[in-house]
Amino acid sequence: MGVAGCGKSTLAQALGAALRLPTIEGDDFHPPRNRELMRQGIALTDADRAGWLAALGAELARHASGAVLSCSALKRAYRDRLRDAAPGLRFAYLALDEATALARVQSRAGTHYFNPGLVRSQFETLEAPDGEPGVLNLDATQPVAALRNAALNWLARA
Repeated sequence: MGVAGCGKSTLAQALGAALRLPTIEGDDFHPPRNRELMRQGIALTDADRAGWLAALGAELARHASGAVLSCSALKRAYRDRLRDAAPGLRFAYLALDEATALARVQSRAGTHYFNPGLVRSQFETLEAPDGEPGVLNLDATQPVAALRNAALNWLARA
C-alpha cells in the first residue's frame, strides 16, 4: 500500500512470485468512471472509492488460501474495510516522499491513466499506518529485491 508511484504493483508481483500466490492488481478493479476521473486529474472521493474497495474485498475473500494485492489503501478506514473482508490481512507500506512519487508517476505518463497532477492529493489523503497492527513500513526507494526480502522475512516471522 501507498501513494501512486511507490512501487506497489512491482513489489506485489515480486511477492506473488516468491510466495506462489496470485497477484491482484488493485487498479484493474477501478470502474470506468473512476479511471476517467483520474485521467482528468480529478481526485477520487470516499464515495468514489467505496465500490472499488468492496470489489477488492470480495476478490480477497475469493482467494481463501491467500493472494497479494496492490492497493493504495490510503486511509485507515480503507484498510479496515479490506481487513474486514480478509481477516489476518497484512500491509506492506511503501513510504515515499512526494517529489520522488511525482517523478515516478511522470515517467509512466502515457502508459497509465493516473494523472501526475493527482500525486499531491494522494499525500493529502494519506493516513500513514504508523502504529497499526499487521503493517510493515518499507522505504520505497530501496531496490525491489530488498523490499521483497524484507517483506518475506517479516511474513515468515508473523
